[in-house]
Amino acid sequence: MLANKTIVLGITGSIAAYKAADIASKLTQAGVRVEVIMTQAATKFIAPLTLRNLTGRPVVTDMFELTSEYSVDHVALAEAADVVAIAPATADVIAKLAVGIADDMLTCTVLATKAPVIVAPAMHADMFQNPVTQDNLAKLKARGFIIVGPIRGRLASGTEGIGRLAEVEEIIAAIEQVVGRSGDLAGKRIVVTAGGTQEPIDPVRYIGNRSSGKMGYAMAEAARDRGAEVKLITASTYLPEPAGIAVTHVGTAIQMKEAVAQAVAQADALIMAAAVADYQPKSTAKAKIKKEVPSLTLELVRTPDILTEVEGKFVRVGFAAESEDMVANARQKLQKKQLDIIVANDITDADSGFGTDTNKVTLIDRDGKVEDLPLLTKREVADKVLDKVVGLLAGR
Repeated sequence: MLANKTIVLGITGSIAAYKAADIASKLTQAGVRVEVIMTQAATKFIAPLTLRNLTGRPVVTDMFELTSEYSVDHVALAEAADVVAIAPATADVIAKLAVGIADDMLTCTVLATKAPVIVAPAMHADMFQNPVTQDNLAKLKARGFIIVGPIRGRLASGTEGIGRLAEVEEIIAAIEQVVGRSGDLAGKRIVVTAGGTQEPIDPVRYIGNRSSGKMGYAMAEAARDRGAEVKLITASTYLPEPAGIAVTHVGTAIQMKEAVAQAVAQADALIMAAAVADYQPKSTAKAKIKKEVPSLTLELVRTPDILTEVEGKFVRVGFAAESEDMVANARQKLQKKQLDIIVANDITDADSGFGTDTNKVTLIDRDGKVEDLPLLTKREVADKVLDKVVGLLAGR
């Protein structure tokens, strides 16, 4: 979604300005044309040459610089921008934007642009919490500005508090989400499940699986970046919550079923990437089972079959992690659960399946078509699956 887009990256005079270099680099690697505007204060923290080398584009620092290609028409960047992102944004610049002051190239560009504007504040905690700053941010939100962060952490003053620039990944995710508003899933509601459920044996132990949640999270992020309104229902995982996505945390298969049933009420598609336990203990011990017990017998019962039991007229996508007869077993699962698409992968492949960043899958649709994909990143797999979902939704 970001390829060939123009992002105007505004950098202001904060110690967090060095992180803008990482933002510029990652966006450039994603195929973005990054146009950097730096305030004079920002140049005291990071050299314009750094940003020029990372983006391959001239850096604007002075509205009256005669050698700049933008020096005559100061609204050229405002018109070219698909998104304007100010990261970091100081209290000073936020105040100027709130009242419409345009006394430098950055504020002038924001005032002139019709593109969405993302503001990522970074400042001392007391400055951020000051009622004036909060009032200014409220004004920007009311006008449609997207505010990302700040987050709690160690500040330049050596103290802890809210005022630290949001993580680079969160800022880029916000940009992706804004760009995706015009994507092929714009206006669609997608529910995604992820992670591995944990069925308790006692207050300490559980029956679980090796799912990392990476495939489900990749599905959720890909759907978000294509314009969908995404609800992610996740079982156990160590992954950070993706930005711009409503996340519900669950523990067991029963909890996941309840969350899914509620979430799909008006959904266009359900993508069940979670590794839901097939069995759960018939009873759970109220106290920790002591090690002194010489042997332990567990009686297991089936967990709910979420894809089969949850009702609704939506596209259904399932996943099949197989260790043998992959295609045959996946076909059987697709028919039994009445799926539109099933994504099958061989978990015996070292580069595919649990815990990896890549996956080699086979897509099987309800018409019996089989498509073998090469080894791809899980995000690339997610987009391949969503291509199928988009086609199915278009036909409804």
